[in-house]
Amino acid sequence: MPSISNSEPLWAVGDRLDLPTLVGEVKADVCVVGLGGSGLACAREFGRLGLQVVGIDAGLVAGGAAGRNGGFLLAGLAPFYHEAVLRFGRVRAHAIYQLTEHELARIAEETPATITRSGSVRVAESADEEHDCELQLAAMTADGIAAEAYDGPEGRGILVHGDGTFQPLERCYALAKDAISHGASLFESSSATRVARGVVDTAGGRVEARYVVVAVDGALDVLLPELSTVVRTARLQMLATAPAHDIAVARPVYARWGYDYWQQRPDGVIALGGARDVGGEAEWTHSRSTTEVVQRALERRLREQLQVSASITHRWAANVGYTIDGLPIVRETRPGVWAIGGYSGTGNVIGSLLGRGLARALARDDFSLLRPFLDA
Repeated sequence: MPSISNSEPLWAVGDRLDLPTLVGEVKADVCVVGLGGSGLACAREFGRLGLQVVGIDAGLVAGGAAGRNGGFLLAGLAPFYHEAVLRFGRVRAHAIYQLTEHELARIAEETPATITRSGSVRVAESADEEHDCELQLAAMTADGIAAEAYDGPEGRGILVHGDGTFQPLERCYALAKDAISHGASLFESSSATRVARGVVDTAGGRVEARYVVVAVDGALDVLLPELSTVVRTARLQMLATAPAHDIAVARPVYARWGYDYWQQRPDGVIALGGARDVGGEAEWTHSRSTTEVVQRALERRLREQLQVSASITHRWAANVGYTIDGLPIVRETRPGVWAIGGYSGTGNVIGSLLGRGLARALARDDFSLLRPFLDA
């Protein structure tokens, strides 16, 4: 395997925001811990509603999973729709799906330049999986969700309309700038060392706030150990190529029960991730180092199945939170301390939705975006 490892993700282009580090004590209505997609959406929404917000991140804006993911924009939960119906009931599953559809459309309207909405494809690689695709399609069709059977170059399965792809880091930078324009004070390289009611401490400073929102998907179980029984951190690995001219992938693809996924960017670059199951128990980790066993599996998919010959330019990994049932976390874990996360690998849309929803709930007592996610 080539020596490219632990590189910056494909999305790391352009200038960073270069935000300051928190030094000293500040006061605000809200302190948001974690400046990824959900934390930034939350901070911006609080600002739009007139509250004073301070946001901090241990690293850089979108330095975690928000800027290191596969760049997919998908409606719904991590479990396929028919599975979500079985787990949570049709009414709840459908309500969540509708909310995420609306959120995806809103994201596309906000930052249209970096988003495509060509739909997404799930392809089957076994008879059992093909049958499961049929069950998924039947459930979606019954609930009026735009989907159809698919038989194309990638294989047989299901095409879900409305899904798409985007440039996640550019989206997060846009969110951060918008949050700042609405009065938020954002700080990088300011790791939270203590989170308690009304206060968040960092190595160099302190934030006093009425509300604290912890939005660190891949480290919820570290900052809030009480969540370690319901959320577990996993490593997701990816690679990307130079522009590929021997393949044309019209829309993002999920294969092998969702364990493998890929897309082709407008410039021809292939971004491919997955094989977490190949890595086994070693992938339940807070480490962000790529591994030979998973990267070799990804490369086999790239070379042998997709028949892509373009050189590999990036290999990277991200940490994300997985919940036991596939339902993301939104709850008050300590008095005045709320947690959002545990998106089980599909946080780009749901994270934005829950970030905005929590801000509206706390600022205006409007739980309309959160109600289907809360404990029944």
